[in-house]
Amino acid sequence: MQIDVITLFPEVVLAPLRESMMGRAQQTGALHLHAHDMREHGLGKYRQVDDMPYGGGPGMVLRPEPVAASIQKVKREKSRVIYMTPQGKRFSQQDAVRLSSEEHLVLLCGHYEGVDQRIVDHMVDEELSIGDYVLTNGAIAAVVVIDAIVRLLPGVLGDEQSAVQESFGASGILDHPHYTRPPVWEGQAVPEVLVSGNHARIDAWRREQALERTRRNRPDLLS
Repeated sequence: MQIDVITLFPEVVLAPLRESMMGRAQQTGALHLHAHDMREHGLGKYRQVDDMPYGGGPGMVLRPEPVAASIQKVKREKSRVIYMTPQGKRFSQQDAVRLSSEEHLVLLCGHYEGVDQRIVDHMVDEELSIGDYVLTNGAIAAVVVIDAIVRLLPGVLGDEQSAVQESFGASGILDHPHYTRPPVWEGQAVPEVLVSGNHARIDAWRREQALERTRRNRPDLLS
C-alpha cells in the first residue's frame, strides 16, 4: 500500500511511524509512506499557505491553491483522498478494515481553522475524525489512522489472528482480559480456568469476560 500525507508538519507523521511494526512494514515493502510539506506550493516569497477567513472570525484558513497543488502532485487514478478533520465521520475499526484494501491513500491534514471548503467539495473523497475533540493539527490524527490501517495488511502482524480476536474485531465487542507469567504476582493469581487446559471452558470464560468488559466500558457496542 502507498500512503501520501499532505501536511505542514511532515516529521510529525514520519517520526512515530519509523518505529516498531510500522517501521518494519516500510522495510518489507508492505507500506510505502511519504509525507509532503504543502509549503512547497505556498504562494509568494514567504510560501504563504493560509489567509484570514471571509466573514471574519478567529484563526486562519488554509488557502485552496497550495492544498490543491499538493493533492494533484500525488493523486493517481485509484487514489482515495481523505481529509482529517474534527468535522469528519468518527473513524472506526470497520473503516480501518475497509481502507486497508485500497491501493493508494492520500491523507490531507487540516490545521488552523481547516482548509477552504472548495477543496473539500471538489477534491476530497471522505472526511474522518479520530474522536470528539480537537488537536493542534491533523498530522497527529493521520498517524493514528495509518497505524490502524497498516497493521491489518498481510504480513505486518506476527500473528494474523491478532487482528481477528482483538477489540472491535470480528466479534464487534471489546477484547477479553489477558494474563501471562508469573502465575501469582503480588498475591494475585491467574484465573484457574486459564491453566485448566480445558479449551471449551477457556473460550466460554473469555467470551463472558469480553461481554462484561463491553457492558462496563462500552455498552453502546452491544446496542
